[in-house]
Amino acid sequence: MNNKAQTMGLAIMISIFVFIVGIMSVNFLMPEINTFRADIQCSDPTQLRDGGMVMCLITDIGIPYFIVIIFSLAIGIITARFTL
Repeated sequence: MNNKAQTMGLAIMISIFVFIVGIMSVNFLMPEINTFRADIQCSDPTQLRDGGMVMCLITDIGIPYFIVIIFSLAIGIITARFTL
């Protein structure tokens, strides 16, 4: 019997679990990011210099990158079952 069909349901359940845990961990990252933004004074544009602007931009795109990584990890777990 084909093992791909038997493990597909397990792969989907594992990927959903990884996705949910990843999205829940975003809530733990948000206070740290807000504290970091307050420490480097991202809300006051007069205090920012070239390096500060770059750090604020990198900090702002941290959460969307984290969500994309979690989503691609979950999709990778599902598609790995097709290639084995």
